[in-house]
Amino acid sequence: MIDNAYLSYSEGKYEAAPQRRSKKPSLAKRLKVTLFIVIPKVVYVLLACLVVIMWEFIQLLLPKKKKSVKGQVALVTGGGNGLGRALCMRLAKEGCSVAVCDIDLPNAEKTAKDIWESYGVKAKAFRADVGDESSIAELRKNIEATLGPVDILVNNAGLLAFLSLSQGSTEDVKRIFDVNLMSHIWALREFKPGMYERRRGHIVAISSILSVLTSARSISYNVTKAGVKTLMTSLREEIILDGLGDCVFTTCAYPTGILSRKDFYDLMKSMKISVPYLTPERCAGYVIDAMLINQMDVIPGFFPAKLAFYLFPLVPASLARMVTNQIVGKVPELMKSPAKDAKQS
Repeated sequence: MIDNAYLSYSEGKYEAAPQRRSKKPSLAKRLKVTLFIVIPKVVYVLLACLVVIMWEFIQLLLPKKKKSVKGQVALVTGGGNGLGRALCMRLAKEGCSVAVCDIDLPNAEKTAKDIWESYGVKAKAFRADVGDESSIAELRKNIEATLGPVDILVNNAGLLAFLSLSQGSTEDVKRIFDVNLMSHIWALREFKPGMYERRRGHIVAISSILSVLTSARSISYNVTKAGVKTLMTSLREEIILDGLGDCVFTTCAYPTGILSRKDFYDLMKSMKISVPYLTPERCAGYVIDAMLINQMDVIPGFFPAKLAFYLFPLVPASLARMVTNQIVGKVPELMKSPAKDAKQS
């Protein structure tokens, strides 16, 4: 059991770790360690990397068989509008019963109604504030009482906010973090144990291309989406460590522009940001298709976005900034006219 001493505080009770002076090893000992420990490990890692890279390349060439999710219960947060609604509709098309969760209950109810009329599968709307832990706990109980245990969790709800670091009230910033990042953690803590117990499940998270292609006028948003990226990478490793890597899967999506809200599109147009946009339906198609083949990461959209996602962390910041300016327009124009209000996507 790990000691959580760092979670508590006792005034004046700080004890430094013991400081030990290590004696510099002799040349003979260093050579022995290098020849018999370091070099064999380096060779092993290089050979392992070569094998993994070749295997991954072969996997890219082989056709992927899609799994069936028919009859499973899927929960989509932020399912009343935009991408969330499109994800609900696509999961219903795959035969899932859908729990449509949104703080906007009327639109969630409309999505549930459209699911029934279009595909004839069970769908129910639930109102919940995903940024509130107790609300998520209540949501799980209500879903299990009406539709059954959740097999597919789609953490989609988010607040898109164009705010510099100095803009927005304390409450605004906390709200962005609660909805965009903490909601994923609360939902995972509620729904993952059931997946573990049944040895079946898939967790989908919607991050953003801005988790890598960062912008100076959406710092809180960028940080939360980068947090989602790290959360999903760490979660996958934890699932494997727990021995359930072959039955509980994860998919993290990094969309670019989505044509969902008119006010958002008008804002981007006024700032002369010319990124290629996807319809919510097309973006949802990319995400669910990736989920059905247990793909861990998906960048919905066009090739330049996929290339930028993988290359930008490797290039100098000055080069990344120059390329970004060419892709999305002049960043200074964006910095002159930031929107002051957070908008819920």
